[in-house]
Amino acid sequence: MRAELSVVALQGIPEIGEQDDVAQLLLDSVALGSVSLGSVSLGSARPLVDGDILVVSSKVISKAAGLTRPARQRDDAVAEQSLRVVSERRTARGLAQVVQSVAGPVMAAAGVDSSNAPRDTVLLLPSDPDAAARDLRARLRSLGAPCVAVVITDTAGRPWRAGLTDFALGCAGLVVSEDLRGTPDAGGTPLTVTERAIADEVAAAADLVKGKATGVPAAVVRGLGAFVMQDDGPGASSLLRDPASDWFRLGHVEAVRAALGVPAGAVEAPSVEPEPLPHKAQRALEIAFFELADTLGSTLRRDGDDVLLTLTAVDDFTAGMLTARLLAALWAEDLLAAPHHDPATGRTQIRISEPPGIVGG
Repeated sequence: MRAELSVVALQGIPEIGEQDDVAQLLLDSVALGSVSLGSVSLGSARPLVDGDILVVSSKVISKAAGLTRPARQRDDAVAEQSLRVVSERRTARGLAQVVQSVAGPVMAAAGVDSSNAPRDTVLLLPSDPDAAARDLRARLRSLGAPCVAVVITDTAGRPWRAGLTDFALGCAGLVVSEDLRGTPDAGGTPLTVTERAIADEVAAAADLVKGKATGVPAAVVRGLGAFVMQDDGPGASSLLRDPASDWFRLGHVEAVRAALGVPAGAVEAPSVEPEPLPHKAQRALEIAFFELADTLGSTLRRDGDDVLLTLTAVDDFTAGMLTARLLAALWAEDLLAAPHHDPATGRTQIRISEPPGIVGG
């Protein structure tokens, strides 16, 4: 591996319209000679060299493919582009969802986005990003480009980390991951879990010189020729976890609801804004007693800073089952619960409270 890496933005790419030849526009930008990679001018007789990687924003691909919808149809577009809901919350702007997209990755709003889109429209992701990367690479070769790889990128958040980063939505001609398991580290200890996501690292590096706010949607990465292939390779889809190895298929709220047999969308989603304690408790009650409420006697009332739930006319077994369900539903609402059951009267009371440091409304 070379110890030097160059990442250079491609300037002068015009606004992309439907049916535009993206490959030709990229090569035209390279040929402008307005930038250089190390000591090699991009305006030379052979501006690209074998082993270069062209990194292109998915917005460019989507615009050229005409993947637009009117902005007023955004919610319908998100639903159309979603395979399953992973997590959802209510916000001041409406319902925010993280979903598994038709394009493959788990993303907010299935990647449907209005930024850098034509006015009053939203852009969809290509349904097969790897195929789009292969097509772009083939077109580049037909126009005389050398053996370069293509990475199509998009932007997403990540579990456990604040902020956004670009990742490889689709790619062609690139070794997408480097499996180092079984090889020794610098001290000779065998690595057991290390698999480098090369395609994602390339996408993130290129995003440092591209400009979402300055209209620079592409970059050239040079110095990683060891990872550039003659054939198209497995594509970025090979980086998607299969269900068996995905520990985070659902958000914690959605996982509890699924375990309790509550279909997605049957009960309102929690809000990202603070909510009154009685409202959260009532929602937990709807989750816990889903399709059972009509057969139960229950009351929910304020008791100081807490909420007190009383169940009546249930046998001990049913009381225990319902209490267990409610404890799970309350946990998903970040609430505390202290249950008490009186076998003599058949009455169960559950005191519901906010965790310390949180003031209930």
